[in-house]
Amino acid sequence: MKTNVTFPSAGLKLAGILFTPDAHTGSPLPAIVVSHPGGGVKEQTASIYAERLAREGYATLVFDAAYQGESEGTPRGLENPFQRAEDVRAAVTYLATRDDIDPARIGALGICASGAYVPFAAQTDHRIKAIAAVSAVEIRDLLVNGLGRTQGPDVLQAMLDQAGALRTAEARGEAPVMTNWAPESPEGLEEAPTLYREAQDYYRTPRAQHCNSTNEWPLRSIDQIAQFDGFAMIDLIAPRPLLMIIGSEADTGYFSREAVAKAGNNAELVEIAGATHISLYDKNEHVTPAVARLADFFGTGLSA
Repeated sequence: MKTNVTFPSAGLKLAGILFTPDAHTGSPLPAIVVSHPGGGVKEQTASIYAERLAREGYATLVFDAAYQGESEGTPRGLENPFQRAEDVRAAVTYLATRDDIDPARIGALGICASGAYVPFAAQTDHRIKAIAAVSAVEIRDLLVNGLGRTQGPDVLQAMLDQAGALRTAEARGEAPVMTNWAPESPEGLEEAPTLYREAQDYYRTPRAQHCNSTNEWPLRSIDQIAQFDGFAMIDLIAPRPLLMIIGSEADTGYFSREAVAKAGNNAELVEIAGATHISLYDKNEHVTPAVARLADFFGTGLSA
């Protein structure tokens, strides 16, 4: 069963969907917050994972981040990592206050950029008892250093110069300058990294395109993104369990490998054979083993 819900986060109303096991009438449920990728919305891959985990006996909550999708906040599309982490904490608070949820058995799952936002939130929110990520990306590292860390420091300095000018322009009444998350067209992507080719196919075609996923974010978000480091204190999650799932063919896999190595003995890395970063979003042959591992992980981590 799924129910549309709303809850507050730093004064903004967030729109969510709560999935619960069909015909559940028993004791309060263990619950999992599922946070969507950068540029995504709750109806895409987050709902795929949430719905499947609900079949395994969990209540699962997906939501649109503040400034995005059906949630409140302007400028639209703003990507503020600190707000994104606050949204995760707010989702936990919402679940913890429901009579049908066991507040002592709440976990969280982040996908792509939320694969760093969720661990970041969990570092200091001890209510999150088990933490997982699928195809995690540390957004600052990706945008500042480039995929594979191929960009020099001059790129960030130029972006920050531009961000400051854009803030001034917005204050004078000009519209925010937007940039794309994924390429709008496949043209010219033949030699591009797999991540970008598959992101275009996922977000900008009927495969997963959604009217609330605009594929745009204000470029001046970079001055907030540049100060974020999702894995800087990931060791604070211990002794709570951490699971990070990647595709064996994912060109973003290094983010999770490094995070697990830094986290400590409480952390586990699982590779899904043949999967890429994006195929773990919706391809059944890769999502199915990922969900099976997540169900086992949360079953242990959220045990009574």
